[in-house]
Formats: sequence, C-alpha cells, structure tokens
Amino acid sequence: MQDISVLDLQNLRHLIGGYSTTHCKMTDYASQAQDPEVKKLFQNAADCAMKNKQELMRFL
Repeated sequence: MQDISVLDLQNLRHLIGGYSTTHCKMTDYASQAQDPEVKKLFQNAADCAMKNKQELMRFL
C-alpha cells in the first residue's frame, strides 16, 4: 500500500467522524422510535454507518 498523504488522512478523519456521528444519531433515533418499521430503518442505518466507519479505519 502506498503512503497516505496528509490530505488523505484529513479526508479519512472527516469521513470517519461523520459516520461515527451518524451511527450515534441513528442508534438514538432507533431507541426512541415507536413504530417497528421505523425502528428497523434507523437501526439498519446505524449498522451501515458503523460498517462504513470500520471499513475506512482499515486505511489507517
């Protein structure tokens, strides 16, 4: 793997932070949702955000 530039690291930090925030928000929304379908929608979004975050962390 090639060296990662400073700009690449900054972009990764920004993306990882965004996915982390999204995961926290979607998890919170899922815990507050009354409708099971809406709850599942938010939980799936939280799971996807965490998966994306973990995938990006592999580049560090």
